[in-house]
Amino acid sequence: MGPLKGIKVIDMTTVLMGPFATQALGDYGADVIKVESPDGDVTRQIGPTRHPGMGPVFLNTNRSKRSICLDLKKPAGREAVLRLIETADVLVYNVRPQAMARLQLGYDVVSKINPRLIYAGVFGFGQDGPYAAKPAYDDLIQGATALPALMAQTSADGVPRYVPNALVDRIVGLTAVGAICASLVHRERTGQGQRVDIPMFETMASFVMGDHMGGLTYEPPLDKGGYARHLSRDRRPYKTSDGYICVIVYNDKQWENFFAATGRDDLRSDPKFATFAGRAGNIDHVYAELARILETKSTAEWMDILTHADVPVMPMHDLESLLNDPHMVATDRFPVVDHPTEGKIRSMKVAANWSETPVETERLAPRLGEHSAEVLGEAGYSNDEIAAMVRDGVTRTVASK
Repeated sequence: MGPLKGIKVIDMTTVLMGPFATQALGDYGADVIKVESPDGDVTRQIGPTRHPGMGPVFLNTNRSKRSICLDLKKPAGREAVLRLIETADVLVYNVRPQAMARLQLGYDVVSKINPRLIYAGVFGFGQDGPYAAKPAYDDLIQGATALPALMAQTSADGVPRYVPNALVDRIVGLTAVGAICASLVHRERTGQGQRVDIPMFETMASFVMGDHMGGLTYEPPLDKGGYARHLSRDRRPYKTSDGYICVIVYNDKQWENFFAATGRDDLRSDPKFATFAGRAGNIDHVYAELARILETKSTAEWMDILTHADVPVMPMHDLESLLNDPHMVATDRFPVVDHPTEGKIRSMKVAANWSETPVETERLAPRLGEHSAEVLGEAGYSNDEIAAMVRDGVTRTVASK
């Protein structure tokens, strides 16, 4: 199942960014073998759990994978992962390249074992700059790419804040999926593997500046940058008489529909509202007036009025109400499934759909070392050899807990 069926991925990632990327590869049909230390991925411990080591962050970032436990600091553990790499298509890691080198698992080593391997690193900074060896986390990269500064510009108190989501980890993870798939296409054409680096800082700098470069695009600059509409303090969910609603009136046709639906013909002749350029140049005034109008009716009334007027509108959900959104329910985006150890859990379907290679999640997030014996057996280890590795602390299996 899935467009990546037949692709074998060695997943040497932890926390969120790397596991999010490899989960997508697994969702798309790849056989993803998650290599975990004897302590397991730290996200196993985050959030409420029914059983130790099976927290919700881990469950929602590690489906479509098999788990093998290996102590890579022991020679036998390193030898085992090298044996897995011999027949792999992709290796993904998200520690600093220097750490992979210390484990003697750098590209110079593994490419000799498997020249067709796609060796993909997701880490903090490009390796040709002064930050090459620095550690990086989502919060740090958000700050370094101006997101808290932009948040401060849009807040009433002017205080910088991080976006309340692991935005960097997920964006860079998705970028990694694209880079890996592109590398697989190149290998299909040439037979040649390669190293691909996906740095967080550079990726997010492009992501943010794509919107906010503004006049800094030109040399010399025309202004200090920033997309005015995005930075308007009135660009936010609008208060209604009984709650909040999300509305964007963007193009000329939508504004004509809005004027007709609200009876605000007076705004048609107002130069601040009449043209796209007029609205863009007076965006704070436009949004403030829109806010005053939307306070006059209930959320339900506006949903009905604006939907019929073909003005873009959506409810403002919280985390719980999002699960019950009628579109999400109709498309079964968050199905309740039976996990073999955790009982009933809410899963998430893959959003993309393929006409010829449909995907269906077959594996839910694994227990630590759940597939150690299975994967090692596929790599040619005998039962006695696997038992010895368990005894020596090189690996662990579920049965050995």
